[in-house]
Order: sequence, then structure tokens, then C-alpha cells
Amino acid sequence: MKYIDKRIKQSRTSIFKAIFPKTTNHHDTLFRGTALPLMDEVSVICAARFSRKNVVTINTDQIEYKKPFPLASIIELVGHFAKVGKTNFVVETNTYIEDMYCYCREKVVTGIFTFVAIGADKKPSSII
Repeated sequence: MKYIDKRIKQSRTSIFKAIFPKTTNHHDTLFRGTALPLMDEVSVICAARFSRKNVVTINTDQIEYKKPFPLASIIELVGHFAKVGKTNFVVETNTYIEDMYCYCREKVVTGIFTFVAIGADKKPSSII
């Protein structure tokens, strides 16, 4: 396995969260304003694990919510590399939902996050 392929595989990142009342709206579903930062967080961790450099999000794209996240659900956010360039890279983050009380699971949100690695001078830095 090539070195870059190994780094990509090892950088895959997964976070689990439970949907509790303090994070829900009046429909007893997760605030979208709470879901997006969670997706960005898992994407940043994935990007940092790959590059081992400071990274910043420069773009979010194609975020589509296919259904709401109801109260008492478990969500899993999974970040993995979609594209690697010289100084920037793209992480695709998928969010899956499961009912806490059954074995059903489905992908409900996908987001594309673009990052750039930066050096101490805050300018783009090579990641490869």
C-alpha cells in the first residue's frame, strides 16, 4: 500500500453522539445549527489526522439533510478523504442515524468540506 493511501485509511474519523433534549428544537429534532458544527468537527479531525498540520476549513459544500434527527437517536459522523491536493484537501462527511431502541440505521446527511493546511506564518503549507 502506498504511503498516501495508508495515511488516508488511517485518518478516517468517526464520532458518535446522542440526541438529547437540550440540542433539539420545538419539533423534538436536532437543530441544524448543531449538526453542521459536528460535521465540521469530524472533518477537521480527519484532516488533521491525515496532515498532522494546522488546517482551516475554506469551504463547505453540498450539505443536504434528507430527514431530521429525532430526539433519543444516535448519530454517527464519519469523515473520510475524497481528494488530496498539494496544500488543500477534501473530506466527505456522512452522518448516519439510528434509533436507540432498534437496529435500523440510515445515512441522512452528506457534506463536503475543503481544507487548507497552513504553516506558522498562516500561509498555505504543503501536506504531502
